[in-house]
Amino acid sequence: MSTQTVPLRSVSRATFSRREFLKGTGVLVGTLWASSTGLITLAPSRVWALELKALDERTGKDLLAFTRQIFPHDKLDDAVYALVVKDLDAEAAGSADVKKLLTEGAAGLDKAAGGDFAAAPKAKQAEITASLAKSPFFEKVRSKSVVSLYNNELAFAHFGYEGNAFQKGGGYLQRGFDDLKWLPAPSAAASPAAFTG
Repeated sequence: MSTQTVPLRSVSRATFSRREFLKGTGVLVGTLWASSTGLITLAPSRVWALELKALDERTGKDLLAFTRQIFPHDKLDDAVYALVVKDLDAEAAGSADVKKLLTEGAAGLDKAAGGDFAAAPKAKQAEITASLAKSPFFEKVRSKSVVSLYNNELAFAHFGYEGNAFQKGGGYLQRGFDDLKWLPAPSAAASPAAFTG
């Protein structure tokens, strides 16, 4: 087994064998969809990549597809779902129990799909996901997703959320609290003008 010195952040050096370096690491790569205009304006490039520290690429892809099944948004780009995988990977890097739960859970997804959960038809993915509801694996991914998926600038841009009104001033009433584009427009009777005093 050969060892090589791998620079880390160009400041410190660590010695790893090739096997140790490759074990448990992966990279997820994708491109922003052309229809993701709100996201494209926030991103420096249409191509995105996520380096995994504790999980391998296959597990990362399965977790991304699984998260998409738990919180399905047809037009939400994979780059936003990858933020969930990033946070799950960070938690797995700090806890052997979490890493085991996620890697075994992803392996179970692959087994149930007959090989590759991420490449399985969407209907099969949905069936497998529903069968795992309330399992510790499902709950770990679901609970992390609630915050990681929805509390970030990319999701805000997609859903039309303008952010914290206090930080931007003016409050919600003066900043269009009811101008969400992803909901059907209510009738004038159902949405009267706001009372501003």
